[in-house]
Amino acid sequence: MEKNPMMSRPVVKPELVDFMRKELKPFSGGLAEIEAYANERGIPIIPHETAVFLNMIVGMLKPQRILEIGTAIGFSGSMMAQHLGEEGHLTTIDRFDIMIERAKNNFEKMGLSDKVTLLEGDAANILPTLDETFDLIFMDSAKAKYYEFLPHCMRVLEKGGMLIIDDVFQGGTILEDEKEIPRRVRKIHRRLNLLMDTVLNHPSLETSLVPLGDGLLMIKKIAPHDFSYILEEI
Repeated sequence: MEKNPMMSRPVVKPELVDFMRKELKPFSGGLAEIEAYANERGIPIIPHETAVFLNMIVGMLKPQRILEIGTAIGFSGSMMAQHLGEEGHLTTIDRFDIMIERAKNNFEKMGLSDKVTLLEGDAANILPTLDETFDLIFMDSAKAKYYEFLPHCMRVLEKGGMLIIDDVFQGGTILEDEKEIPRRVRKIHRRLNLLMDTVLNHPSLETSLVPLGDGLLMIKKIAPHDFSYILEEI
């Protein structure tokens, strides 16, 4: 299993990261077990400080229809689904068989199977087919695809809804000149910068950047806007 590089390249001082991971209240029960299992094996899930923040945000927003892009083993999905009301539902997407199997097992152990639909396959193929809308979207998947996925997310996001995107700072390297970026990750660098350029000052959106983990981009949809032109560019 590939180690999670973002756990060791947060964008704030290491001693502050250590403080947050030690002092922020731990999860309990099944969530604690899933988090510990992932961390012990280097499975990529959101770091503890990000999870605590996201848990608080979801608890405050109380969304009833959540879309997650990037299920992994179901840690963040389980955490968000716990806040759903009786009629609430989480739709989550992943394409890796080993992750899908573990996520299904974890949703079942958490007693959340009835509240979760796990769509198996590439989000690039699944997102265009979605015809329902969501109050909250959490995206933690292939970083080079974030810009491509933005039009689909904004299409299915309700007005007033929020899109939260994880790992947008890439250890701070998005600020560097592209020529200084290794060729193997230049596409990620380019696409993340395009994403930032598109959303940070857009009149139809409210945005914020939160330096937790490897950076969170939070986008609130305040008015409809057609972002499909992006799909023609890429």
